[in-house]
Amino acid sequence: MLFACYLRVSGTVPVNSDGASDALQAWDMLHGNVLLHGWWLGDVTYYTTELPQYALLELALGLHSSVVHVAGAMTYTLVVLLAALLAQGKARGAAGTGRALIAAGIMLAPQLGGGAFILLLSPDHLGSTVPVLAAFLIVDRGPRRWYVPVSVAALLAAALVADQVVLLTGVLPLAAVCLARSYLAAVRQRRPWGSQRYQLSLGAAALAPVAVAWLVQAALDAKGGYHAAPLAVISLVSSVTQIPGVLYRDAQAVLLLFGGDFLAQPTRLLTGMALAHLAGAALAGGAVWIGARRLRELDLVSASLVAAVLINGAAYVLLTQFQDVLGAREIAAVLPFSAVLAGRLLGTRLARPRPRSLALLLLACYLACLGYAAAQPPVPAADQHLADWLAARHLRSGLAAYWQASGTTLASGGRIQVSPVCATKGRFSGEQWESEASWYDPRRREASFLILGGQAAACNYATAGQARSAFGPPARSYQVGPYTVLIWRRNLLTMIR
Repeated sequence: MLFACYLRVSGTVPVNSDGASDALQAWDMLHGNVLLHGWWLGDVTYYTTELPQYALLELALGLHSSVVHVAGAMTYTLVVLLAALLAQGKARGAAGTGRALIAAGIMLAPQLGGGAFILLLSPDHLGSTVPVLAAFLIVDRGPRRWYVPVSVAALLAAALVADQVVLLTGVLPLAAVCLARSYLAAVRQRRPWGSQRYQLSLGAAALAPVAVAWLVQAALDAKGGYHAAPLAVISLVSSVTQIPGVLYRDAQAVLLLFGGDFLAQPTRLLTGMALAHLAGAALAGGAVWIGARRLRELDLVSASLVAAVLINGAAYVLLTQFQDVLGAREIAAVLPFSAVLAGRLLGTRLARPRPRSLALLLLACYLACLGYAAAQPPVPAADQHLADWLAARHLRSGLAAYWQASGTTLASGGRIQVSPVCATKGRFSGEQWESEASWYDPRRREASFLILGGQAAACNYATAGQARSAFGPPARSYQVGPYTVLIWRRNLLTMIR
């Protein structure tokens, strides 16, 4: 039922070229290019997380925009269920059910618009939270046996290969807590180091994925696998006058994750729904605060979750600057982690008669919010109308800026091939971001059109003047909504540098 609702909510936001690029990579893997030879990926590869998931879905559904929606709904459903199980811990009966419902309730109803875009659409840092939550669940439920550290190391290594933010959400928090507690027990409390063997092995298991991920990447490079873009340059706050604006956007980003971004909502109903979610955000924030104050008293998993929230949150606030609230994707793990902490640390308090009644009322309100969101009509992919227009005129291969390229290809089911290009100083070059080298080979493709307009590309925004300077006068020109489609009677790839 959760998956069905989340699939409906995911459909309210259009698939764009980010999700489309990952779908095309998975399609290539499915057809034999497992190492993604010739591909330039972004700074987050998703190679061991969402790409295999996309490939399996495409095996069943084919190459279509719906794959992105199904995968997003599947991932978020897994995150909610794993968070509920982790919040339950070893508690049984009504106590365990209450703890699980607190965590699941806080995450139950993602906010329409930006919230659905971050949590229920294209691959992002939320997907790498699935193996991290699974690792914490194994630590929480598993016996003190050798295979628990091995399993934890394998899960964190798989996640780290795909997404380096796992360093902040899984590797460093678990390693720091395990090693700090072993040190305190052995040095401060004068216990034998042998008594800390299991905890030390968990700490080593948390750090081992760093070496494993490096070795995997080195092996991929040696075998001619994909090229991953370097991490984006981190920008610090440059002046004191910027701090209020940065903190304002950061706070709004956190509220968006919890469904409580009540600013600039288009209707009173949506504003009311967002305000209701402030209660869940308050519970999660209170649990993190309590956990931070009682860090030494907490169990290993709870302490690691607190450390993960603090480390990921501090890195986001201090080391990044985003122009809008969609930067919340960088701290997506804060949502399930703090929800788990609310269940584990506040479950007993909320089980009392009056708080329990309020919590159940809030859960019913969140269910209503989820139902309202799921009832909204779906929207087509961002470039579906453009793909349909090109198909109707039998235009099969062309060029566009990043945001119109892969999205159009996926919207057409792969029948139309649109390669992303950059325009710089009167010439066009292939976009080395989420693209494949063969797309620019004139011996394998013949590009006859160029799409201009729409959202600007990461590199220079192409203009009609630049297009004429690079390719000569077009044979035909069409206006398709916000786009201009220029058509030539030559292969444009021969003039791509």
